[in-house]
Amino acid sequence: MKSTFVLLIASACSLGAADTTVANLYDSQLKMAESEFVSLAKAMPESAYNFAPTKGAFEKARTFGGQVKHVATVLFVVAAAAKEEAPPSNLGQGEDGPADVKTKAEILEYLQSAFTYAHQVLNTLTPENQLNLVKSPFGGPDMARGIAANLTIWHTFDHYGQMAVYARMNNVVPPASAPPPPAPATKK
Repeated sequence: MKSTFVLLIASACSLGAADTTVANLYDSQLKMAESEFVSLAKAMPESAYNFAPTKGAFEKARTFGGQVKHVATVLFVVAAAAKEEAPPSNLGQGEDGPADVKTKAEILEYLQSAFTYAHQVLNTLTPENQLNLVKSPFGGPDMARGIAANLTIWHTFDHYGQMAVYARMNNVVPPASAPPPPAPATKK
């Protein structure tokens, strides 16, 4: 959590007034989400990609790998909605991603392609188009293009929190939560 806050502040500070655009405002936030999410997905061993909690209120919970595929699928869906086009990938049924994407390597490749596509879409946002109404990818009333784009960010962080719990249940410390390496010793 502390690293997320530091990243948010660093991101905000790195966007100087002259460099700030609607596109890089959204995209810089997605880059932060991607950094934490992808590092966690890579840190989890492949043997734990089929892990899902079973005790407590975890009935029908997605596996760790299922969480990763779900986030990738939703990235494709909401980014495509923001761009008003069909998603550029085989998404499988529902929000769970393609059934033939199974191994950690395949899931990570699918995830990376989803982030790449979402970045491309977020970089098309402008002050003029961010408030244009687009069809909601989930049914219901139309939504502002910027809200669809923002779903790529908050939805990713929502599932990151769940996956961080899964990781810790498997004795994996999420890289974003790991303490920083010790500072090099200085000579006196």
